[in-house]
Amino acid sequence: MGRDGYQGRGGRAPGEQTGQRPRRLGRRRRPPGAGRPPRPRRVLRPELPGPQHPPAAERLRVPERLRALGAEVPSTVPVLAHESHFALMRGYRSFTFASHRSHLRETQRLLRLLTGLGLHTRLALFDPVAYARFCETRGLDPDTPDGRTRFTTEVAAHGPTLRYRGERLRTLLPRLFHTYAHHLARDRAAHLLTPDSRPPADSRPPLQGSGTAALHRATHALRAVLDAVGEGTHHLVCSCTLPSGPVTLALETTGPSDTALRTPEARSLTTVLASAFATASPGGLVLRTSRPGHHDAVRGWIIEGSWLRALTAAEVFDAYCTDPTTGDPVPPEPDVDHLPGIDIPPPESP
Repeated sequence: MGRDGYQGRGGRAPGEQTGQRPRRLGRRRRPPGAGRPPRPRRVLRPELPGPQHPPAAERLRVPERLRALGAEVPSTVPVLAHESHFALMRGYRSFTFASHRSHLRETQRLLRLLTGLGLHTRLALFDPVAYARFCETRGLDPDTPDGRTRFTTEVAAHGPTLRYRGERLRTLLPRLFHTYAHHLARDRAAHLLTPDSRPPADSRPPLQGSGTAALHRATHALRAVLDAVGEGTHHLVCSCTLPSGPVTLALETTGPSDTALRTPEARSLTTVLASAFATASPGGLVLRTSRPGHHDAVRGWIIEGSWLRALTAAEVFDAYCTDPTTGDPVPPEPDVDHLPGIDIPPPESP
C-alpha cells in the first residue's frame, strides 16, 4: 500500500523510488509496418512489341508448343491505306472506327501482336470499291464483318500481300501501294492478252498475234535492252495507253537480265509491254543507268506496231525534259547525259 492509501502497480505509489526507471504508460509500440496498409505495387504496362522491344509472345508467356503451331497458321490483316478508302467504309454501320488514324494505330497493334505470337503475318490492301463489287457478285451483305472477312480471304489467296516483319505501318504502306499497282496493271494487261475475255472485235483493236507470242517479244525486248546497256543500276519505266486505260510501271535492277526479269515487278512490266505489242497501243520505254564515277545515262524507245523503235538523242531530251501533264519544258538535270536508244532487232517467231 502506498502513501495516502493508494496502491499502484507493484504496490507502490506513483513516483515512489524503486531503483528502476518507471515504465511509461500508454500505447504499446508496434513492430515496424504493423497495422499499416500494404503499399500498392507498381504495375508496368507492357509496351507494344517492335524492333526495340522483346517479342509479345515472351511477355504473354505463350507455351512453346503453341508458338510452334502458330508458325504454321498464316494470318492476313487488311488495311485501309488511304483516307478516301476509309471514308467509303464509314458508310457501313458495322464499321466502327472513328478515324483513319485510329484504324492505322489498331492495325499496327494487331500486326505486332500476331507477329509476336509467331504467326506468319501478311498485310493486304483493302479496296472498298473492289469489296462492294465482290459482295454484289456473290450476293453478300457488305455491311457485315463476315463480308469483310471473306473479301480479305479472297485477297490473301489471289491478290497482292506483303510479309510483315515488325516494320512501322506508315513505312510499309508505300511498298503495299507499289505492289498493288503492279498487280492491278498486270491483271488489266493480262486480260487484254486473253482472247476469250475480250469484248466484240469492233470495240477494241484486234490482237497482233497471240498473247503468248506478245509475251515472248516483250521478254526478248527487255532482256535485249538491259544486256545492251551493260552493267549499272537500271531504272526502267514503261508507259503506254492500253485499251483499258493508261498504265505506267517502273522497274529497278542491278543484276543481269536473266535474274532481273524473274521478279514479280519485272513480270508485271513484261505483261504490260506485251499487251501494248498485242494491241498496237502507243507508248514508250525509258531507261536510266547509273554507274559510279559516271554521269547518269538516259535512253529511250517508242512502241511502234509490235516492236520498239530507238529514239534519237534529241527525241530522248524532248521526252525526258517535258512535263507529261502540262507539256511545258522542264529544266534538264545536272550530270545527266541524254543518249540515243540502241537498236534492238526483233526476235524470231517462237
